[in-house]
This record gives sequence, structure tokens and C-alpha cells, in this order.
Amino acid sequence: MLLKSIQSAFVPVHPEGYRFIAIFAAVTLLLFWLLPDLFGWIGVVLTLWCAYFFRDPERTTPLRDGLIISPADGRISSVETVTSPPELDLDAEERIRISVFMNVFDVHVNRSPVDGSIAALNYVPGKFINAELDKASEDNERQALTIAMANGQKLGVVQIAGLVARRIVKFVKTGDQLLAGQRFG
Repeated sequence: MLLKSIQSAFVPVHPEGYRFIAIFAAVTLLLFWLLPDLFGWIGVVLTLWCAYFFRDPERTTPLRDGLIISPADGRISSVETVTSPPELDLDAEERIRISVFMNVFDVHVNRSPVDGSIAALNYVPGKFINAELDKASEDNERQALTIAMANGQKLGVVQIAGLVARRIVKFVKTGDQLLAGQRFG
């Protein structure tokens, strides 16, 4: 009972983060062993930050017809009308793009904004500049998903790597069915 109570106080860590947390912890132990205490404690803080970065809390997704949820934690950095990038395999008509910027303190797990199946999935290699800059959407490494909804409409989601969060890991493949709020990367 006590153990369950203690576990419920901690947010789960995504399995992709365990390797990085272990590396941070090993370096921290090395710092405590080789250098004065101050460096070891800096390592402890950085190890805790790494665990915090890879946290993966459960979310309660609102379910209602026509609702599109945010695919990421963070803040909306822009809303504009643009032509879809070619990697989304959408028609050339202009669409509304909502950009969500995640800083290093946001949860870095992406979730499907709608129910649907993955109609296209395209990875584009690139740079790792600050993801908040406009040119990051064209220059940075990115993963584009096109989700086909039951009503025939298609919605595009693009994950863009940044200066710190430099890895894009996908958990899905073309043809997979997604529910709104389901993790995809």
C-alpha cells in the first residue's frame, strides 16, 4: 500500500529515456568519484532534469465529434495559412497551420490529434537549429504524418527536431489506426 502511494506520486518515464537517464547517472557517479562534490551535485541536478525531460504522463483526451486536440504540450507559437509541405502528400490547397513549440520543460511525447489511419509517413533528414525559428520547419530534421479521418478529410502533423530534442522516434507505421490522444512519437 505504501509503495503504491509512493509510485503514484511520480510521473512515469517513457522507455526511450531510460538509456539517457542511465548515461547521466553514470556520469554523475564518475563526477562524484573524480571531482569535488560540487560537480557531482550538478550531475544529480542534470540527471533529475533528464528524467523530467523523458516523463510520459497519462492524459485524459476529450472525445467529441469534430474535435481536434493538440498533438503536443507546449505553447502555440503561430497560426497561419500555408501550402502544405510536400512530405505530407496533401493537395496544393492552402491549409491552416498551427505550430506548437515545446521547450525543454514540456513533455516530449506526441499524440494523435484525431481518430484516423496513417495515410502517409515521411521522414526528412535535416539540421538541428532552434525549433522556434521559422526556418526550422524547412531546415530541421522532421517526421510528417498524414492522418486520414473517417469522414474522408486528411490532417497533417509534422514533428520537428530542435537544438536540444534532436531525435524523432516514431511508434507507428503507414496504415496504423490511431485514436485521438494515442502516442505516435
